[in-house]
Amino acid sequence: MTAAAPPTRRRSWRAVDAAAGGLALDLLLYAVSAGFAAITAYTSTLLPHRAWGGTAAIGYLVAALAVTAQLLIHRRDPRSPLAGLPARWAVTAFAWATATLLPLVRQSVERATGRTDRAQEEVLVVEHAGTRLVEHGTPYLGHDAIAALPPDERLLGYTPYQPGMAVFGLPRAVATGWWTDARVWFAVGTALALALAVTALRARAGRVPATGRPAAPEISGDLPARRGAALLRGVQAATVLPICALTLATGGDDLPVLALCLLALSLAAAGRPGRAGVAVGLAGALKLFAWPVALVLVVWGLTRRAGIRVAAGAVGLPVAALLPVLLVDRDALVENVLRFPLGHGLVTSPAQSPFPGHLIATGLPGGRLIAAALLVVVGTAIAVRLARRPPRTAAATALICGYGLLAAIALMPSTRFGYLLYPLALLAWAPALRDTEDAGDPTRETAEPAHSGNWPAVTPGRA
Repeated sequence: MTAAAPPTRRRSWRAVDAAAGGLALDLLLYAVSAGFAAITAYTSTLLPHRAWGGTAAIGYLVAALAVTAQLLIHRRDPRSPLAGLPARWAVTAFAWATATLLPLVRQSVERATGRTDRAQEEVLVVEHAGTRLVEHGTPYLGHDAIAALPPDERLLGYTPYQPGMAVFGLPRAVATGWWTDARVWFAVGTALALALAVTALRARAGRVPATGRPAAPEISGDLPARRGAALLRGVQAATVLPICALTLATGGDDLPVLALCLLALSLAAAGRPGRAGVAVGLAGALKLFAWPVALVLVVWGLTRRAGIRVAAGAVGLPVAALLPVLLVDRDALVENVLRFPLGHGLVTSPAQSPFPGHLIATGLPGGRLIAAALLVVVGTAIAVRLARRPPRTAAATALICGYGLLAAIALMPSTRFGYLLYPLALLAWAPALRDTEDAGDPTRETAEPAHSGNWPAVTPGRA
């Protein structure tokens, strides 16, 4: 079976991405990021964001200057190691360290010394949830307990996350210091999950194809330039992209969820459906945003006779996290995880970015019902797509998840601009997944058929 030619759109994007050995887009990324950080430092009304911008702008600017030097070197000698892929990885690591980790640690230290304006509300919420989990066996306050709080503290009384998120607040429950700040542990979890994801993709690309033939020279050993560049671009989207860097440095709870989803997709691309289910199940035990990814991954697993193995982790782990707190205080769980996100809590969510769904809900008669109906239409369209053309590759799974979440975020009545980090990173990760799957099995047909009513059996990957 011969591989189908890549679409023109894919070739066009790769031409842009590969311009000047990838350095042109690197320069654009860091230059625009420096501008965004500088504007944030001077205009944001959120003090943690302003503090991030002042530090991150310098890191991004230095990274942009480094890439400018690499471009000049590349023009003289395209084969120079100073302008090659390892050097680009080094600049990316520097940018993440200076634009994300340095502001994060700085704000954590300042907060530990008494500053009260160096963390977003979600940091406090997660830390309080960790303390309640230790003291009461549940991270949630019930309706009456929240009502007893002063009116200006009731919002912080809600924990609109899954029970697993409280784990990141446990260090603060046992000690006080900059290193017990929940953001520090968000960063640790994010870095670990991304490192495992990169390792899984590199290992898959280096394995001998299942046909028994030796791998081609560009597949064996280190990743070839195209696959390495695609992987680097995906890592950049999950780390140094300002929407991710700002979120991790000031709040951070979304980044470990995102990283675990990327790990799950990477394990799927590596032919490890069971482990992919565990990774996305861990993400689902932290936050609801991972549940759509888990659903699509289960459908992917069904095309490989591995649906049960994927579902065991993808569904089993969130359920296992919910059961103990359900037994301790069912009403508190419902109040925090269902009533509050649906707008029926004692206070309303501050997530009100001006996306179409929010504008429709607030600007039209019966707007919330219209926005809800649009969400149902989009969800139905995705369900039909999954039934008629289930994703047979991890790359296709990432694309469905990315575009689906993008549509959902746009149409949700209450949402945040920061939630865009999920679809952006998922879509940027897809090329690395596609190239890795092509490397692992060069005989595989990369393009999905236009229509298929049946789900053919495919040799399942190992768990």
